[in-house]
Amino acid sequence: MRTLQHKLTLINAVHLPISDPTWIFFLILGIILFAPMLFERVRIPSIVGLIFAGLLVGPHGFHVLDRDSSFELFGRVGLYYIMFLASLEMNLQELRETRGRALGFGLLSFAIPIGLGFIANFGLLGLSVAASLLMASMYASHTLISYPIVLRYGLQRRQSVNMAVGGTIVADTLTLLILAVVASRVQGETDGWLWLWLVAKLALAGAAIVFIFPKIVRAFFNRYNDGVVQYVFVLILVFLGAGLMELAGMDGILGAFLVGIVLNRQIPATSPLMNHIEFIGNALFIPFFLISVGMLIDLRALADLHALEMAAVMVVFATAGKWLASLAAQYLYNLPREDRALLFGLTGARAAATLAIVLVGYELQLPDGSHLFSEAVLNGAMLLILFSCLVSSVVTERAAAKVLSLPDAKAEARQGSKLESDRIVIAIKEKDDVQHLVHFALMLRRPKSPEPLSAINVVLENDEAKSREGSEALEYAANISASAEVRMLTHSRYSVNVVSGLSHSMKELDASDLIIGLHRQQKMFEAFFGQIATDLIRVVDRQIIIFRPSVAPAMLRRIHLIVPRKAEKEPGFGAWLRRIALLSAQVSCTVDVYGGRGTLEKIQETWEEQGHKVQAEYHRYDKWNDYTELANATRSDHLVCFVLARPGTLSYHAHFTRLPGQIQRYFSSRSLMMIYPAQNRGTIGKTSVLIAK
Repeated sequence: MRTLQHKLTLINAVHLPISDPTWIFFLILGIILFAPMLFERVRIPSIVGLIFAGLLVGPHGFHVLDRDSSFELFGRVGLYYIMFLASLEMNLQELRETRGRALGFGLLSFAIPIGLGFIANFGLLGLSVAASLLMASMYASHTLISYPIVLRYGLQRRQSVNMAVGGTIVADTLTLLILAVVASRVQGETDGWLWLWLVAKLALAGAAIVFIFPKIVRAFFNRYNDGVVQYVFVLILVFLGAGLMELAGMDGILGAFLVGIVLNRQIPATSPLMNHIEFIGNALFIPFFLISVGMLIDLRALADLHALEMAAVMVVFATAGKWLASLAAQYLYNLPREDRALLFGLTGARAAATLAIVLVGYELQLPDGSHLFSEAVLNGAMLLILFSCLVSSVVTERAAAKVLSLPDAKAEARQGSKLESDRIVIAIKEKDDVQHLVHFALMLRRPKSPEPLSAINVVLENDEAKSREGSEALEYAANISASAEVRMLTHSRYSVNVVSGLSHSMKELDASDLIIGLHRQQKMFEAFFGQIATDLIRVVDRQIIIFRPSVAPAMLRRIHLIVPRKAEKEPGFGAWLRRIALLSAQVSCTVDVYGGRGTLEKIQETWEEQGHKVQAEYHRYDKWNDYTELANATRSDHLVCFVLARPGTLSYHAHFTRLPGQIQRYFSSRSLMMIYPAQNRGTIGKTSVLIAK
């Protein structure tokens, strides 16, 4: 019986189209793996390869596969994933500065194509006003098909990319509103209450995503740390947001985009969760979407002269409209040519909204029984999708390569190579503290730094029980780092005392930073910091960071940075400023800086010299004996950061000795970070390390 069933399965797999789920999935995975390889050999972007592969195996090609409900499902997931990733990867700090540009480009990207399209459709093709307007809205819409190319080149936070992503939502939202207006008028629904109800539903859905989702996310992430659980929860929110927008009468891509904006601050770019989201999307869901787009295209439409004429007009005016919008944005915002090409490449592809519009137009019936869109328009739209995706992918690929070859990009790369060492070592003691401190280390580390993280566990001689516990904690730390695709070196060291073991390890590893979990006993100075930390501060000359989290590091929403007078005269001044800037960028939060006037001016100047765009507010502060005012300005999700100094250094002040009691009094329930800046090598020790206590 099993042999017969096996033979029937093979027979079903041979007959086309393939209907057996096993062989369907096998073929799709083969396409995802080999199509990009083959097309990249002839210098055609992998995205185009997946679309052409879908065309070949689809119902309009060799009909190896049917475009059934599974392709519609995974294709929709892939589309939502693209929009979600686009907003999740945006730099919110730069978006605040460029939101006007994104809005302006979105309006240009909508108005110019729809204006040109309406004139061409009405004047050249002789379509009705309703058909001309609806067909022109297809030219104004676009889909971020080529966004994975930007991710591959690491340009997702470039200003022009943020403009294109923000402009996509503006253009597609206006396009979908045009679709709703035209469809309602054709069907005779012109009641003003209908539009009021549509706006009300849209506002309610948007408010639910923007104001309620963040509270749910913070509560969930604070309670559940498992990566798989968090990933599934994120997907639930993406589809819930998309579903709410569909209930409001808009396309789900708007909801997926808004969810990405909401989660942007909750999921740092260097976190393991972000790595999981990017990996699964780029490996499975997005390729599925591209293949499903290819399966829609019917090249036999080229044999129909009327469809060919329609397609020619659609392609020419749709492409021209987006190119003119990018050109206008270039001159309006003084952008380089390469950024104009990026804008055009990212916004040149049509897929989701175009398909929705043409299908609605094809199904709409006029009073005389005819359809608003003819079959020629339907076929022409499929050719527009094919051509626009091809042009978009090629242009984006070439533009991204040129951007990386620009002199400023090369200078930035050279500058990054000259920065101080980024060797962070984590000394592990207790497993319960590992997760927060490793995540914190990842957020302080420069993106794409070639230096690995290191983890150290110092074991006192003849303490085998602690040795086993330390080994488990080291393995746990390595797993967390690996899930973020960051290499971690682990070391278990025997020593007569912890300080000696750590100091020798620091010298061997030549580390740049030392982070210590704050000691739990808080009665006096040594007990507050812990004897180990106190001794390390006296003997280590590298930067030391003491960290105590009250919430997960990714949940931080504001940083209060307290800087003493003369801190700018310390050798490690620029190093700790860079760490604060990196942390602020990871969690997309504002930094409130407190200090003397000269120190504040130097901090602002140094950040500008380093190229960091920190959203900072500067406050002159001299109340070093009373932190009541500062404590009242903090919240449970704020980080209070004190820049301190070792005794005998330029920025050391007597009030540092009273700081432990003041912290206990004012900031006992706040996340806390204390920084001891690096000194010149040889003045205390020779190296420093990142330690998780």
